[in-house]
Amino acid sequence: MLTDLTIRNIAIIDSLQIAFKPGLTVLTGETGAGKSIIIDAVGLVMGGRASSDLIRSGEEEATVEAIFDISGLPQIREQLAEAGFDCDDELLVKRSISRAGKNRIYLNGSMATLALLADITRCLINIYGQHESQTLLRPENQLALLDAFAGTTAVRDRFAETFRQLQTVRDRMEQLDEQERESARRVDLLSFQSGEIAAAGLKPGEEAELEDQRQVLASAGKLGSVSSEAFELLYGGDGAILGQLRRISASVRDIAAIDHGLTGLAATLESAYLQLEDAAIELRDYSSRIEADPATLQLIDDRLDLIGRLKRKYGSTVEEILAFREQTDNELEGLLRLEHDRRNLEADYRRLTEEVAASGTELTSRRSAGAEKLKRALEAEAHQLAMKGAVIEAALEPLPEPRTSGFERVEFLFSPNPGEPPRPLARIASGGELSRLMLAFKQVLPEGDVPTLIFDEVDTGISGATSELVGRKLRNVAGRQQVLCITHLPQVASCAHHHLRIEKLVQGGRTTTSAAHLSGDARTREIARLLAGEKITDSALTHAAEMLKATASTRS
Repeated sequence: MLTDLTIRNIAIIDSLQIAFKPGLTVLTGETGAGKSIIIDAVGLVMGGRASSDLIRSGEEEATVEAIFDISGLPQIREQLAEAGFDCDDELLVKRSISRAGKNRIYLNGSMATLALLADITRCLINIYGQHESQTLLRPENQLALLDAFAGTTAVRDRFAETFRQLQTVRDRMEQLDEQERESARRVDLLSFQSGEIAAAGLKPGEEAELEDQRQVLASAGKLGSVSSEAFELLYGGDGAILGQLRRISASVRDIAAIDHGLTGLAATLESAYLQLEDAAIELRDYSSRIEADPATLQLIDDRLDLIGRLKRKYGSTVEEILAFREQTDNELEGLLRLEHDRRNLEADYRRLTEEVAASGTELTSRRSAGAEKLKRALEAEAHQLAMKGAVIEAALEPLPEPRTSGFERVEFLFSPNPGEPPRPLARIASGGELSRLMLAFKQVLPEGDVPTLIFDEVDTGISGATSELVGRKLRNVAGRQQVLCITHLPQVASCAHHHLRIEKLVQGGRTTTSAAHLSGDARTREIARLLAGEKITDSALTHAAEMLKATASTRS
């Protein structure tokens, strides 16, 4: 709900602050007093076009500030929080316009974008008047109005969700088609690569072992001759090292029997002899085993050559080659699952197609029935609002392709005069007619979700009993939503819960605008002025008092 509006330096307004309350508030005043400027200022708060032409002459900047009570609108608070704005139960919107072109928007003191401003305020306030972008004229809003009346909003939401699921499945199937065209070639390649690695039977650490074996076999001659020669030197004859060491050890053992201090040395020599003897035997056995084996060497060379070829293709080590095969097998498994995925997607596609058809058919049927009822209800309201003989239709036109909104679009057609064919509302309805049509909608539709409505020119072309009926209908809407209405009719003004008089003044040689809340005698005099003009008579005052008294019993 709009609670406060502050306007500075816009057109003839230098500084104006207005507090608003729940219910129906009427704004009255002479033509040119500034009532439409106030509506234009609200339009700026809603994200309307900002022009430096709006700035009061002699000033460099104009500002509009509006405070909204959003305590009952958790979705707005969540949206602001998600956008990074601090908020509690109030939203302060400020918009400044500069002649230098530095136009700025603030939400609760932080700078914001025009897009976010429009997105937030469209859920807070609607303006219905000749110069506004009419909610009633937007096709998506017309469809929403019909669904609200026909009670098909839940069906439409269910259809939209199913349709989005169908689109997702369709997109996935198209992606799958493309994948399958590539997958056949990919499967062949991956199968070959995996099979080639598998056939090699590689084992971790194998290459290093083969390199060691190859080195031994390639040097068999040298290894055999060197080990045999070493054995001969150690053990092969009288001059062998072990024979000499045996004689030395025996001599030291003899003298150790005389000098016991040499016992340790004798033991060391005996131990050395035994160790060298073991080494000689190991050399003899080694040299007997070593022999040239060209066949085995060739097998090892072939194996290392195979590993080398695989390394050039799949990795720098055997371990990397085996890891490549594991990755290849995983990808192969995924590609081979495509057929399974396709079967599942085709089943989902058939199911969702049937659900979309059934839900869409139900939606169309209920919309058609609702359109007939809406036509009768709106025409009945319109005839009461000084549009006798008006024809209003909600025409359903099938779409070439379904959308999330259903199988059809809706366009409101309107004919203000009998005998004239109804035409699109946007092309034919005047500002006053649009305001009254919106008022008619507000009478027949369920409770609205936009907390504040502003009606401008709703009383254009009406008078007498019709104007009194318009006032009562506005008051009825104000029981659910805050309503602001600019009016020139006393019958409408007398139905209001609150009354603002907008007046043009001259101060210090400059024209400016003031706003005053009226009550008591001041309000009676303003109603009398609307009845009689500037020359207020006693009879006009009496009539005004009677009008206010007549509505007092229903005023809340």
